[in-house]
Amino acid sequence: MHNNSLLNSLILLLLTFSFCSCSSDTISIHKPLRDGELLVSKSKTFALGFFTPGKSTSRYVGIWYYNLPIQTVVWVANRNILHHNLSTIPIWSTNVSFPQSQRNSTSAVIAQLSDIANLVLMINNTKTVLWESFDHPTDTFWFLQSWKTDDDPGNGAFTVKFSTIGKPQVLMYNHDLPWWRGGHWNGATLIGAPDMKRDMAILNVSFLEDDDNYVAFSYNMFAKSVITRVVIQQSGFLQTFRWDSQTGQWSRCWSEPSDECGNYGTCGSNEDGTGGCVRKKGSSVCENGEGFIKVVSLKVPDTSVAVAKSGLSLEECEKECLQNCSCTAYSIADVRNGGSGCLAWHGDLIDIQKLNDQGQDLFLRVDKIELANYYRKRKGVLDKKRLAAILVASIIAIVLLLSCVNYMWKKKREDENKLMMQLNQDSSGEENIAQSNTHPNLPFFSFKTIMTATRNCGHENKLGQGGFGSVYKGSLVNGQEIAVKRLSQNSGQGKEEFKTEVKLLVKLQHRNLVRLLSCCFEKEERMLVYEYLPNKSLDLFIFSKHLSNSLIVSLIKTKGHHWIGANVLKLCGIARGVLYLHQDSRLKIIHRDLKASNVLLDAAMNPKISDFGMARIFGDDDEIQAITKRVVGTYGYMSPEYAMEGRYSTKSDVFSYGVILLEIIAGQRNTHSETGRASLNLIGHVWTLWTEGRALDTVDPALNQSYPSAIVLRCIQIGLLCVQENAINRPSMLDVVFMLANEIPLCPPQKPAFLFNGSKYLQESSTSGGGSSVNEVTETTISAR
Repeated sequence: MHNNSLLNSLILLLLTFSFCSCSSDTISIHKPLRDGELLVSKSKTFALGFFTPGKSTSRYVGIWYYNLPIQTVVWVANRNILHHNLSTIPIWSTNVSFPQSQRNSTSAVIAQLSDIANLVLMINNTKTVLWESFDHPTDTFWFLQSWKTDDDPGNGAFTVKFSTIGKPQVLMYNHDLPWWRGGHWNGATLIGAPDMKRDMAILNVSFLEDDDNYVAFSYNMFAKSVITRVVIQQSGFLQTFRWDSQTGQWSRCWSEPSDECGNYGTCGSNEDGTGGCVRKKGSSVCENGEGFIKVVSLKVPDTSVAVAKSGLSLEECEKECLQNCSCTAYSIADVRNGGSGCLAWHGDLIDIQKLNDQGQDLFLRVDKIELANYYRKRKGVLDKKRLAAILVASIIAIVLLLSCVNYMWKKKREDENKLMMQLNQDSSGEENIAQSNTHPNLPFFSFKTIMTATRNCGHENKLGQGGFGSVYKGSLVNGQEIAVKRLSQNSGQGKEEFKTEVKLLVKLQHRNLVRLLSCCFEKEERMLVYEYLPNKSLDLFIFSKHLSNSLIVSLIKTKGHHWIGANVLKLCGIARGVLYLHQDSRLKIIHRDLKASNVLLDAAMNPKISDFGMARIFGDDDEIQAITKRVVGTYGYMSPEYAMEGRYSTKSDVFSYGVILLEIIAGQRNTHSETGRASLNLIGHVWTLWTEGRALDTVDPALNQSYPSAIVLRCIQIGLLCVQENAINRPSMLDVVFMLANEIPLCPPQKPAFLFNGSKYLQESSTSGGGSSVNEVTETTISAR
């Protein structure tokens, strides 16, 4: 039973329009909080009051940093209740019981805001805590649940919490499905958040776990002046931020999952994302001669099925696991002071990932044949009679190898110096590659090496033709397959694009960007060496009718009823690649030539964005857009503001992405440029069908209606949102990733840009072919409607 008088004292009332300032840190039944007033903690670190998030018209009760210029909300009371108008109706209540002994002393109940952002309801004279906001967090540490959107702090799709099944561990859920696993606390860090280990020098971390499955985790900065926060984003990322007083912005420290391999169970059972860790069983379940091999630096498997025992040494842990035929692997539970305790897994191993030097060792059970091979590789089996001869031969081989390495090092230095000298002679005045120090680990291939690998760039090895040269398939002496872009010697723009692409790609590392392996600048030749992607480019599949059906089915068809599941859509891969360029890389990069032919596909049909010759870097974080008189790109993919006015921004790439999305669904190009003139384009056709309620008529007929209509309609709507005529109305790439990953309501699209009905085009190809590129906006007549 609740006491009515107490209940009133537990409610924050919106009584009247009152815009006075309040510096108190306490409220009571006799001193309520009104809209416009604030509770401020004693150290003036946090404030509590009423606020309106983003573009919302609703009012919420929340706590935010008081002394920062950017309102950063860390807690919301009434996050799922919308209130548009001020009234005397209570908008939020703690709804807790009052102690029997204090029911006649309701005036003694106060609510106080502490300096650690905790709103505490207590009995004033005894300091007995009745309720505290720390027991009801929102999206900021530590049972966390994301906001729905920037405008709506209601319960979002993603939550982070400790799972106490088996060995307690941190898990992120997308609705009710595991999305990312932070792993267990191994005494030094959360094993699934390796970047967190870098912050241990400046963090005071406390972790508590008892036999009753009670788990508590807390942290604070050793330097009290440093402000940090941990947030779960609406797009499914757990991130830490540190306030940068010099820039007046939040600076991101780390983010998980850091890539798609970090998502829970991406590679299935017994896999670590690198093709290993599949157990080969012998003739019986538990045969003689079985043992364990060590796999180093892993995110150890899901501990919900692990058995944890304290006090055991590594040798004792091995002995116990070997005696149990169902035990498949073991590892150290606590890595401190040389290691102690035991974690043992029984059955399949789920969610393993290679973590370089930040992970733990996992001891994997194998049969006697595999165990023998393992020790043979480690120790070798040497015949004593041949040992002396082998030692002599080894010494000779080492001497020859050192000589060869010395010669190759000198040759490499000569090639690099030659490249630097030629780039320094460039009359353009632009910073050259050598001066930018962007290639300390990039190997330089000789012209002879590339000619040998590509069979002298023979026609049978040619993969494609672009505006600045051709691309050839090659194979190095070690068997590695490569793709070589050979820039045309008569291309007046080739040198600039060469320098831009090298400078960018050596700095960018992402699973959805093509990887640069090497380059060559020799004998007036300029060559770029990339990883080879066997399935070539996206346009070959979606515009070739005999291939398009299988591709689109693989892009759209999902298992289950959720948009995001174990099979992440390839569309989202392209979007994540562009998001990395815009926001997550060290540089803010505008691609400017995003199109289907510049999206390459690896053996697993994963997309990788290529061709950065036209890309531009924004130097400052607050730089929003730039203007150029030299418009480059491809017809049908350029945004209207860029094509007609030379203005480009991240929203220019969003427009191009929307065109690609619609092309994938329709199986046809946005424009046809074979005659130099664009006919009625795909955007206009899709918009017409959308307004007539016949959007599914857009879908490629080759699919024979073998697709989920709701998902396709959602894709079409997202595509139309991306190609809206006004750049301000287009979503950011972060918004696009979020819309693809969540089944949230979408805004209705506004009129798109029906581009390129003009009468005059310049016929200059883009760097990778597929459409025409334009140059000098003042010389191009383009109309839009």
